[in-house]
Formats: sequence, structure tokens, C-alpha cells
Amino acid sequence: MEEFQVIVHTLPAPTSGTYSILRLTLIGSEGGETPPISVNAGANQHHLLPGSACVVRVWSEVALGRVVLVRLRLEARTGFPDLDWHCRGVEVRRLCDRQEEGTGLQHQGVEHFPCSRWLRSVDGDVELRNGDSESFAFSTNSLMSCGGLPCRWRTFAEGVPHCVDMTSLKELGPNLSYTRQSPGINLQYLRGFDERAESWSSFTELETMFSHNGSQNTVAKYVQAHWAEDWFFGYQCLNGCNPLMVRQTRLLPPNLSINSDILCPFLPDGSSLEQELERGSIFLLDYEMLEGVPANVINGKQQFLAAPLVLLHLNQEEELKPIAIQLQQAPGPQNPVFLPSDPGPDWLLAKTWVRCSDFQCHQLSSHFLRTHLLGEVCCTATLRQLPEVHPLHQLLMPHIKTTLQINIQARASLLAANGVFDKAIGCGLEALPVLLSRATERLRYRSLCVPDDLADRGIHTLKHCYYAHDALRVWTALHRFVSGWVDVYYLGNQDVEQDSELQSWITEIYTHGFLQLPHSGCPQSFQTKPELSQFVTMVIYCCSALHAAVNFSQVDFDLWMPNCPASMTHPPPQTKGMLTEDEILSILPDVNSTCNLLITLFLLSQPAADYVPLCQYREPVFSSGAPRRLVEKVQAELRAISDEITDRNKKLELPYDYMSPDRIENSVAI
Repeated sequence: MEEFQVIVHTLPAPTSGTYSILRLTLIGSEGGETPPISVNAGANQHHLLPGSACVVRVWSEVALGRVVLVRLRLEARTGFPDLDWHCRGVEVRRLCDRQEEGTGLQHQGVEHFPCSRWLRSVDGDVELRNGDSESFAFSTNSLMSCGGLPCRWRTFAEGVPHCVDMTSLKELGPNLSYTRQSPGINLQYLRGFDERAESWSSFTELETMFSHNGSQNTVAKYVQAHWAEDWFFGYQCLNGCNPLMVRQTRLLPPNLSINSDILCPFLPDGSSLEQELERGSIFLLDYEMLEGVPANVINGKQQFLAAPLVLLHLNQEEELKPIAIQLQQAPGPQNPVFLPSDPGPDWLLAKTWVRCSDFQCHQLSSHFLRTHLLGEVCCTATLRQLPEVHPLHQLLMPHIKTTLQINIQARASLLAANGVFDKAIGCGLEALPVLLSRATERLRYRSLCVPDDLADRGIHTLKHCYYAHDALRVWTALHRFVSGWVDVYYLGNQDVEQDSELQSWITEIYTHGFLQLPHSGCPQSFQTKPELSQFVTMVIYCCSALHAAVNFSQVDFDLWMPNCPASMTHPPPQTKGMLTEDEILSILPDVNSTCNLLITLFLLSQPAADYVPLCQYREPVFSSGAPRRLVEKVQAELRAISDEITDRNKKLELPYDYMSPDRIENSVAI
């Protein structure tokens, strides 16, 4: 008969204890297991109190070998409230005869079974795996569930990454839900406009609303002052809410109807468009994914979308300026190419149309798809395929677990009937699945990996592309951190190949996230440690730094509505010379939809008062040994990056700090 001493630890937080009865079973490497015993009932009069350590003896009549699993089951106690219990972990000591001294027992080594999660009576059996094991390829049922049930996939929309099969936060359970402390936003001056389903009467009226909501926002005031200037249009392509669209081009798009000689006045003296293309100073914005997307109806009025093509030139001052805008993809006499030499109102309206198109792609492709949906796919796959003691489960969950709650909330509100997409945005509920499906079909794994993306788009060397500079530094720090983590747990490439749980994990992501599209370039399996390190870095980056860049910048650039209108109430112009600047207002969003959208952006664009900065961890696994050393190293690197960004920004007229690590949230939590 074998004897074990088992210590069950409860988290010291005030509400961590429970009245419920805990039953415990030990499972050995040889397949045997002990009968379930009660930890806190019957002969064992222990109580699962906050901070308690319940000690029990467990006997086994069969040889267990090494204890590899601890099975826990919580059962409600008759007559008492059925409270959740926060288990901190379990320790198991094998007791053996003290033969040298003739009598008594002695302890062998302690085996640790980490938990750090809530258990509920509805969870059924929960299995904890041996956290001291050097091999993580042992397949078990020790997977975290969602609200007591295994996580399941469901289709959100055809051609779109799948989501977790839940519609309410209650289904999440306590381990995957969180409370976000609001920073306290004053929305008083945006409310009360619901009945004004009409255009703004003048720029003066719009400025009045802006002054009451943007007087303390120095970036928004700068945007208001410069939104109509060509250089600032180009600046936003590099450093605005959506720095993911612009790319260098060596060839003119075949559907851009333009005589290259017409562009010579906007190029350096003596240079031609062909020479500038060869030199690499021509850049392109192409919103082809918007072509034919059905537009919304807001306040009973049909809205309109465009699918522009834009050429930009990088001048000798390193300024990126637009030099040609075609508002629809198909060339023709009713689809003119607008130029900087056109009448001022025509050129300004053409740029405004581009900004409106950028808003649609930013919200659904750059923001929702690449950060929220990607994070949810990786989180769901992690819960389904990687046990809690798997090193990648431990590394990734602080960066991805909040995506489930925020996305469930988004689908029930922002993306639902009477939500902001329905009431204020040009691509409404009918267009939403269409645009998301197109964005998914065009999604490439390389575009999610910063070094590849910046090089492919030719923006990595641009002097004033602060997003690119900062993104590359943050990515590099994260990649070193992740590579070190992988080195701790995988001695060689063979360990990666033979980790069946890891291979099942990436298969789920390829299947449910990238929809088994081979052209996406998403790995279908991992053969090497570098492949694994790059993919995990990508997940952490997209769910932290990229989200910071595309989310927390929104109010700054969108508060002055003409800079980034969410919708347009008239079709794209088919002629030139027929417009005044004041008439532009009648094409922009109505008063109520403007203010309703800004309320949403204010709520979404503010970091929580209790937000966790990038690579700051509260989980016990990061507090000792090799993980702690890796965390300390990456934190030092990120602090240095923050300091460098602060020093650089002191020299800039318009600081760029969205990618400063001290302002990056550890996960997608809003």
C-alpha cells in the first residue's frame, strides 16, 4: 500500500473559500488511481477557507508510479450556499518507510499541481497536471472549460473566423470573465442629440460641439487644425488609427485611369512618374475590398461607400502626400481622378471620401479581425487543446483570455441591431459579414508578423513612420522573450514536432481562424522552435501592441468628425467644379449619428484605470525560476523602449505614443 500526504491550497483573497465538499483523486503514470476522498467532510474536518492549506492522507492499494494527475470535484453541501472556490494548487508528497531508523515515515520529494483558477460544482471533474514534469507531451483531460462546459466553436458569419459558442457572459464562468474599472469619462456634451437626424448646419456648429469635448485633447486639436492639409493626410496613413493599409508600389494599378504626365507637377522638377516608381517613392492605398459592399441606411437615408485608389508621393522632405485619388475601382468618365490642382472643395472631398473608406477597413479589418477575432480564436483553441500546465497555455492566457468577454459583449451590442454599426456606420449590419469575409480571405500570416509586414509594404525605412519604428522594437523585445520561453521548455526541434497538444492547437487555429485557406500562409503544424516562437510572438503582439495602436488612437483622430467620417450621405462625385466647401457638410454624417459614434469611441478608446501594462504578470508561474528571469529581462527592454519613445516625442510637434510599452495593455480588454 502506498501513502501520500496531500496539501490543498486556497487563494487568500476574501471570497476564495467555499462551503462545498471537495473530492480528490490521485492518478498515477502506471494507470492506477486512488478512490475519491473528501478533503473537507466526514473524517476530514478541514474547511476551504481563504488562504487555507488543507492537509489530508491518501492511501492507494495499487501501485501508482509517479503521480501525474490530481482530479478534483466540487459538490454543493446540503443546506449551504453553492459558492465557487478558488484553488491555488495542490502539493503531493509520497510517504515511505523510514527503514534506516526502523519505524515511522519520511517524505519524498514534493510534486506540485498548479491551478490558480475558480472551481464550481457545475464543472464536474477537473484534472490538474503535474507542474514539475519536464515533458509536456503527456495528453490529459486537464483542459480549462468555459463556464463548466467544454469550449465549442460556432460560425459567426460565413467566411469569417469562428468564435466561441456563447452568447452571454454568464456562460464564461469566473475564470474567463473580468471587471474593467472605467477611467471616468465625461460624456455629458455628447448626449442629448438623438433627435437631430439632420446634417450639421455649419462648421461653426460642429466646432462648438468639438470644443466642449476636445478642449483637453491636444492630439484632437492638432487634427482639427491640420486635417485638410495634404501632408497630414499622408501622416495619418503612417501613424494614424490605421497604419496597416499604405504600401510602396513599383507599378501603377491597371485600373487607375491616369496619364502619368498629369502627375509631373506634383513630382520633383525634371522627374517622371516612372522614375519615381523605380526610385520607390510612390505609395498606394487600395480599398478594393469595399467594392460593391452594400451601404447602410441611417436615419431613413441611404448611405454610400467608395472603394478608392490613392497614389501618394514621398517627397524630399520625407513627407508622404496624395497626388491622385480615384474613388471607385472601375475607371470611366463618371469616375474622375482627383488631383491636388483641382478646385479646393473637390480635392478636400476626395480626401474625405478616402478617410471614410479607411474608417470602414480600420474598424472591421485592422481592428476587429486582426486583434479581437484573432485573439478569440487563439484563446478558444488554447482552452480546447492546451492543458493549464502547458508552458504555452501559461504564457499566452494573460494576453488572450479577455478576448472572449469583450467579443461576446461586442456581438451583443456594437455589432447587433440598434448598435453603433447599425445606427452610425456606413457599412452597417448587412455589409458587416461581407466586409469581414473579404478581409479574412485577404488576410496573410506575413502581414501579422511585423518585420515581414513592414518590409513587404516598404515602410520600414521611412523617417516619419513612427508606428513602424516602435512596432519593430516592441516586436523584437517580445520575440526575444518568447524565444527564451520556448528554449526553456523545448530542448530541440524534435520536442516541438512531438508535442501532440501543440500540433492540435495550431491545427485548430488554422482550421477555425484561417479557415484552412492555404494562401493565408498560416502554419498548419510546427516543425521548429523558430517557427513556434514567431507564431506565439505574433499572437501576443496582435493582442497587445497592435490593439493599442489601432484602438486607443481612435478618439484622437476621429473626434474632429470631418477627418474620419463613419458614413457619407451622398454618392461619390462624378464631376469636378460643382462644389463649395460648406456643401461638404451636407455629405457628412448627421448630428445624432456623429455624437452616438463618438460616445462609443470614447468608451472604447480609454485604457482602464486598472489596466495591466505589457508583460506585467500577476500569475504565479512568472514569479520564480527561469520564467521570472525572462520576465525581468523583457520588462527592462520595454522600459528602455518607453524611455526612448518619450525622448523622441519631446522633439515632435505631434507626439506618437500609442506603441510606448507603458501605454500598451497586456491584452484586448476593451
